[in-house]
Amino acid sequence: MTAPLVKPARHPEVGQRAEGLVIAAHGRHYLVAPGGDTRAMVQCFPRGKKSEVAVGDRVVYEQSSADQGVIVEIGERRNLLYRSDQYKSKLFAANLDQLLIVLATEPHFSEDLLGRALVAAEANELAPLIVLNKTDVERALAPARARLAPYRSLGYDIVELSIKTRPDEARERLSARLAGHATLLLGQSGMGKSTLVNLLVPDAEAATREISTALNSGRHTTTFTRLYPLPGGGALIDSPGFQEFGLHHLTEGRLERAFPEFRPLLPHCRFYNCRHLHEPGCAILEAVAAGRIARERHALYAQLVHEAGQIVR
Repeated sequence: MTAPLVKPARHPEVGQRAEGLVIAAHGRHYLVAPGGDTRAMVQCFPRGKKSEVAVGDRVVYEQSSADQGVIVEIGERRNLLYRSDQYKSKLFAANLDQLLIVLATEPHFSEDLLGRALVAAEANELAPLIVLNKTDVERALAPARARLAPYRSLGYDIVELSIKTRPDEARERLSARLAGHATLLLGQSGMGKSTLVNLLVPDAEAATREISTALNSGRHTTTFTRLYPLPGGGALIDSPGFQEFGLHHLTEGRLERAFPEFRPLLPHCRFYNCRHLHEPGCAILEAVAAGRIARERHALYAQLVHEAGQIVR
């Protein structure tokens, strides 16, 4: 069982510096676990208005009071996953291994959000895992499977579960996939994301209440990103539900390589700087016309290329 979050017996003396792991974020309020020990936490604020800290960051902080500190350095990141529109960005988490995307047979899931999450995973070299929840809703199961069939044919891993009616099976199938990895959990509201967290993380609700209190000075909030250590090792990072997933920050070069069905064809375009939109001799467009690449996937690529050109600097 994961130990509850508690105040450690001793923090560094005021003015001293220590290393820690960022385990929760809300606005510019962060909880840092000294030495990565998630049974302890210090509320920290970044030094400087432009410092962007993410859950999963390894940081150096300076103790400023008994239970507060100032983040003075962010360690080197393996990756940083975030979404962005033309004006601003929203960090998800850093130093990830895989992305767990939770869908359900009902309510209707967004294929646009799914496609964007998969592009983000590919662009950051994360292993994506799709969970189709609520398979007990039989009338909605066949249509959901049909909508996911193109993604399965692309090689994406899809696990079908009924977390509510077969929790033990769901826990067994997912625990081995998550053990030892840092996994970001994404999903729209209503897909069963919170139920999944409570299934996989003992005492998750109690930990969330304590994190919420520490982050927001006693005012309850559920709109924050938080990291939960997993009993089998590794961590599950839960983020608030969302309805949009902008990827304005991805360059065209990263976008074209983030579609696995595009990659084998990229060397075969007539022009080395082909954008795969309207160019003659484009291998991607020829594959779309021949039905080897789904038109919906190419439309998503074209939309993302358009968005990437809309950033206001």
